[in-house]
Amino acid sequence: MASDEPDEQNNSDDTTDDQVGPPERLTRLAGMDLVRRTLEEARGAARTQGKDVGRGGKSPTARRAFGAGTRRSWSGPGPDSRDPQTLGAATNELSKSRGWTPRVAEGAVFAQWAAVVGEQIAEHAEPMTLRDGVLSISAESTAWATQLRTVQAQLLAKIAAAVGDGVVTSVKITGPSAPSWRKGKLHISGRGPRDTYG
Repeated sequence: MASDEPDEQNNSDDTTDDQVGPPERLTRLAGMDLVRRTLEEARGAARTQGKDVGRGGKSPTARRAFGAGTRRSWSGPGPDSRDPQTLGAATNELSKSRGWTPRVAEGAVFAQWAAVVGEQIAEHAEPMTLRDGVLSISAESTAWATQLRTVQAQLLAKIAAAVGDGVVTSVKITGPSAPSWRKGKLHISGRGPRDTYG
């Protein structure tokens, strides 16, 4: 009899190797129906074990009180969200979560002007306003205003690379303004102050 037992075990192993596929109760199902039924059975088995089973995605995890008999888990050798963060990274995360990213990008144009366009341009021109994607730049002389107009495409590319696409869509460059002789709300048409010089 002892010699019969190993043969029975070998025969049972051979039959399990030959049976590849779903159990007999699921043989009439195919494709997605088979997948759905198998998933339902797996969820049912998990529920019987007392596990919280959701419908996909992440199931909410219960918060445990500190010192409730659990060991503290360490972040390990790689970076982790629990590791100390730089102020810049924390500020970026805050601005993204609050929806401030576009306004922060607009402010970066003014705050980092010298780094965005270069020291030479920053010495001779400064940003004045940014409204609806139009950046107004004031140059210190008409020569610099003309020079900036010729390199306007490169200027837009530098700004887009520094603060992101779509923040600044066009540039309006102005030179120094001439002194105005107008004083007050009222004005009399005519040659104006030139009459007195001549």
